[in-house]
Amino acid sequence: MRVAIIGAGVAGLTTAKVLLAAGHEILVFDRTPDVGGVWSRTRRYPGLTTQSPKAQYSFTDFPMPRHLPEWPTGAQVQEYLESYVAEFGLEPSLRLAATVEAVVQDGDAWAVTTRSAAGTSTATFDRVVVANGVFCEPSVPEFPGRAEFAAVGGRLLAGSDFHDVDQALGRHVLVVGYGKSACDVTVPISKVAASTDVIARQLLWKVPRKIAGVVNFKMLLLTRMGEALFRYRWLRGFEKFLHGPGNRLRRALLNSLGTVSVRQFGLKRHDLVPGGRMEDIVKGAIGLATEGFFEGVAAGAIKVRRDQTITSLGERDGRPVAELADGSVLPADLVVCATGFTQGVPFLTESVQQRLFDERGNFLLYRQIQPLEVPGLYLNGYNSSFFSPLNAEMAALWIAADLAGALTLPDVATRRADVLGQLAFMDEATDTHHCRGTKIIPFSMRNVDEVLGDLGVQIPSRVRATHWLNPVAPAAYRALTPALLQRLAAPETAARVTL
Repeated sequence: MRVAIIGAGVAGLTTAKVLLAAGHEILVFDRTPDVGGVWSRTRRYPGLTTQSPKAQYSFTDFPMPRHLPEWPTGAQVQEYLESYVAEFGLEPSLRLAATVEAVVQDGDAWAVTTRSAAGTSTATFDRVVVANGVFCEPSVPEFPGRAEFAAVGGRLLAGSDFHDVDQALGRHVLVVGYGKSACDVTVPISKVAASTDVIARQLLWKVPRKIAGVVNFKMLLLTRMGEALFRYRWLRGFEKFLHGPGNRLRRALLNSLGTVSVRQFGLKRHDLVPGGRMEDIVKGAIGLATEGFFEGVAAGAIKVRRDQTITSLGERDGRPVAELADGSVLPADLVVCATGFTQGVPFLTESVQQRLFDERGNFLLYRQIQPLEVPGLYLNGYNSSFFSPLNAEMAALWIAADLAGALTLPDVATRRADVLGQLAFMDEATDTHHCRGTKIIPFSMRNVDEVLGDLGVQIPSRVRATHWLNPVAPAAYRALTPALLQRLAAPETAARVTL
């Protein structure tokens, strides 16, 4: 088939690699001039690093180079993805600096209109994979007084639009947000700015990279045991003990991590202890602590304004300022908003979008991949995960199998019930903080298991068993892609995988 892939980030590239190997003709469109998605040089901010260690942020068959640090920088990840393109011969299929303007369903085909320096063009495809990701469009609050603020030289930027730390040199800077990206960008800013204030609407628990300075956090949270500490929709095996007779032990394990974090980062001393317990982190964002952030707080270079929001921007005595909810007014030459992203697909027609979302704006995706009532359309990367490359690659296999007619799926009503059940569960598990249905953390491996269950493949049980106490290794899944592609290419593929 002729397949259009929208987005040249992790999900788009691994989908391209798998579908090319399966014999399809593909074109990958991305509005940026380089591959990488969130790692593109046009989007990455100073201080950007991976949240997961490099071994867990690798493709199954293309590990990150050994010389890279445990948590690679944004530039290093982008270079890694460029190497992936070269290794698997994807470059001829790339159409970079090409913005997708419209994707229109035309019978069984799709008309994709793109805009580039060469002009606007439309091409027809049999299938479309949307892989622009859940971190595509930054969400920037609308602050009253912005015009007056700008008139006296104040600047307001999304975090993904802040590319040069010199923009903060000698300036009074406010960073809005307290997630990983906010803390990441704050550290380099604080080293050059006249003052650096973090405006935190809500404090979040931060997990140390090295717990007590010794144990890598991946030994606790990036294992199957770590995932099992959080109650999933269905319990199986040892999970039934953890959330039954062993519930007290389970809670103690998680909350002891919170106790260590409070002590390790001096949170009480700085009045930065979040509300609730560490086991509630799934209800917000599981954030890896940024190296140098709490050290900057202790040194006075970073001031966190907890439980605060900016109510307005403006000017005082000819200088840009921001007023906070408590009435305080801060000098604000530069405001960097690390306030999350919107999850949207504006290039799809209204009729398609009406079938893609529920009444609350949540994506209705079976296995986080397939819209319920839009045949010929797939989404990949709409499963925010600790193991993004692994989850995206397994989703690409699912797409390849469906294109080959090798999946016998339940009827739409059954799939809808499953999707709605999953959304209802995540509403409760995350207190509705699941990014319109696209966040699967901390159930990353559950998603992998369900996708592979549809395909009728799995890694050896003895290897999965090692992942209970050791960090999940994406390389353990290396053989699945060639094995499935070989099966899809065989004449007996007509014997379909049955759920």
